[in-house]
Amino acid sequence: MKYYGRRVAFYAITLWAAVSLNFFIPRMLPGDPAQILIGKLARNGDVTPAVEQNVKLILGGSDEPLWNQYWAYLNNIVHGDLGISVSKYPEPVWDLIKDALPWTLCLVGAATIIAFAIGIVGGAWIGWKRGSAWDHVIPFTALLQSVPYFWLAILLVYFLGMKLGLAPISWGWDVQTYDHPEWSWASIVDVFQHAVLPALTIVLSAVGGWLVGMRNMMVSTLAEDYIVTAEAKGLRPRRVLWVYAVRNAALPSFAGFAVALAFVVSGSLVMEQVFSYPGIGKLMITAVSNADYALMQGVFLLTTVAVLVVNFLMDLIYGYIDPRTRHHG
Repeated sequence: MKYYGRRVAFYAITLWAAVSLNFFIPRMLPGDPAQILIGKLARNGDVTPAVEQNVKLILGGSDEPLWNQYWAYLNNIVHGDLGISVSKYPEPVWDLIKDALPWTLCLVGAATIIAFAIGIVGGAWIGWKRGSAWDHVIPFTALLQSVPYFWLAILLVYFLGMKLGLAPISWGWDVQTYDHPEWSWASIVDVFQHAVLPALTIVLSAVGGWLVGMRNMMVSTLAEDYIVTAEAKGLRPRRVLWVYAVRNAALPSFAGFAVALAFVVSGSLVMEQVFSYPGIGKLMITAVSNADYALMQGVFLLTTVAVLVVNFLMDLIYGYIDPRTRHHG
């Protein structure tokens, strides 16, 4: 229980520190970000006193004491009030994030899980068959991993999308047919088709790292005494592979997977930009290009919380899988 108590305390303090930084950083910037934002909002229409006060609360510039601003900011976050977007005025930041988040979670999350599963299973098999022809798969996946992300996406768009016409090359659905995706079979198939090339880009770029890491861990694990003992006892090779070798070799990969899964919510900036995919990554690019401080802070806060939550869950799972960590964590 001490292990879990320390984990809860650590992540609670880290979350508080991240939220506090999200509050103080705009107030340390040169100039007055709040007045800049209010000026941009004024060009799009009338700025009500409530909106002006909300902007000052988020970015600084309020006449209230800093301590009062801080507590009001925390209260707004608890109630889901992240401010008003400049680039999508007068849309609330939370509404924009809420609309973009499912696209990123479904696409980037699924692609990350697929790449991890292929890498772990494939790496375990290649490590088990070390020295065989299967080792030739490693250089090919390493080559795919070394190709710049945006270049790989452009190649897939050109060859699979434009030349062969195997999948749509942009956006998340057919905007000429649907204003918004619908809960119909035709619309679901359409959304799936639009996700093929972006997902393939992520899988091809990521699978090489998991494959190499798992293969190397398998080779190291297979040299351990308990593996030699299991083989000497006459256990079936399949049991030695999956129960003894893979379970222990995969532990470091699970730690890395936690980090990769946590950053899913931040989207894939390059992929979403190349394919104009309506996820969090494209939303962040929009926020940066329009100096939309409120939206940038909202995405940053969401990413931070997601990273902490996923890593906390993986710590709990890791402590269950490997009891040794509970005595050293």
